[in-house]
Amino acid sequence: MGIINWTAIVESLLFAAGDEGLSLKQISAVLEVEESMAEQIIQELLDDYENENRGITIVQFAGTYQLATKKENASYLRKLVEVPSSSSLSQAALETLAIVAYKQPITRVEIEEIRGVKSERPLHTLIGKVLIKEVGRFEGTGRAYLYGTTKEFLECFGLKNLDELPPLPEKFDDDFVQEEADLFFEKFQETMSSNG
Repeated sequence: MGIINWTAIVESLLFAAGDEGLSLKQISAVLEVEESMAEQIIQELLDDYENENRGITIVQFAGTYQLATKKENASYLRKLVEVPSSSSLSQAALETLAIVAYKQPITRVEIEEIRGVKSERPLHTLIGKVLIKEVGRFEGTGRAYLYGTTKEFLECFGLKNLDELPPLPEKFDDDFVQEEADLFFEKFQETMSSNG
């Protein structure tokens, strides 16, 4: 076996950990080295990022290390976030997202009953865009996945929590849900365009 590229390994670990980050203890345990050695490797990687004028760096936050974008690129990142994500969502995906937002946790079968059509593809799209996720399993036969919205969904729509969704009356039918979904996304698109 050749020379171990410790900094590349740590970079991979931090990338895989994402927002969760990794503690020094976790990194040293995976690498099977002392914490002081792990800290030295992290510092070397940080130096590499600074010396090579890269777009990412390492930050320490609440006892964990994580990869982060550099502050000087913030204006470009804001532009990326401000591009309406709904522009690449089909009408089917928008409808599905509205149903999940209002009725979560909800199974694919329940979504399809409301929409009246298959909804597997829109669900995959929404999961891929991290707007919804699997939040558990239905207790009944088949143990179907239950879907709910993500914190990214709230951020995307400028909501602090789900209580800020436009309220639905206690009695409503599927047509009303559809109407609310349309209004909801019209409002969202107006908000996005006014922010641009």
